[in-house]
Amino acid sequence: MLKHKAALVTGGTSGIGKATALALGVAGAKVVFSGRRETEGKATEAQLRNARVDCLFVQSDVSNEDEIKALVQTTVATFGTLDCAFNNAGMEAPMKPLHEQLIEDFDKLMSINVRGLFLCMKYEIQQMLSQGSGVIVNNSSMGGLIAFPGLSPYHASKHAVMGLTRSATLDYARQGIRINAVNPGMIATDMIDRMVGEGAADGLTSMVPMGRLGQADEIAQTVVFLCSDAASYITGQPIVVDGGYTAT
Repeated sequence: MLKHKAALVTGGTSGIGKATALALGVAGAKVVFSGRRETEGKATEAQLRNARVDCLFVQSDVSNEDEIKALVQTTVATFGTLDCAFNNAGMEAPMKPLHEQLIEDFDKLMSINVRGLFLCMKYEIQQMLSQGSGVIVNNSSMGGLIAFPGLSPYHASKHAVMGLTRSATLDYARQGIRINAVNPGMIATDMIDRMVGEGAADGLTSMVPMGRLGQADEIAQTVVFLCSDAASYITGQPIVVDGGYTAT
């Protein structure tokens, strides 16, 4: 499906990012993936190569402009092009009312979830404009469309992802660049355990019409579809993968 394509995944050392790097590779893409943790990155690189994925791990922090610029340059230098990018790197915030939130936590969250994604898009789009084509998928959240109590900074960041996605779509749709967002619901990852408390995530299944948490690979396969020619007329959209939660 993605044979001869070059893909970039940020936040690719665990969870949804790791699953997506593997899924893109299995679909035929050559994959560069990044993350801040070198040990986890090298371990993931070995796992992907064992699955016969042509890949490269690059240690980088999405909040650092120079590192993101270099990440895109490394992708192009290694594989010759940048056909698709999954901007997945993100973090959660402590779950508590807005007046109890710390400004330090808010600033850190925004530096990764919003500023970091902006920087990724900026340099990815520059490269894609020079090629005349490309696909970007941003990892938002169903929390970029709706809200839960106690998560106001997180929701603000994910609504910002949707704003960046939709506005950039209008800038580049006629220049061969498609930009969409995937909006996961409650997915069984370490992040959801950190957000609601370890072991408490299982209790969320009663809130989901399908009666279970989603899996990282279900998000990964959605990203693969959005990066493929099968999604050639889809741009500027939030693709919700939430087991039916937002239907309620």
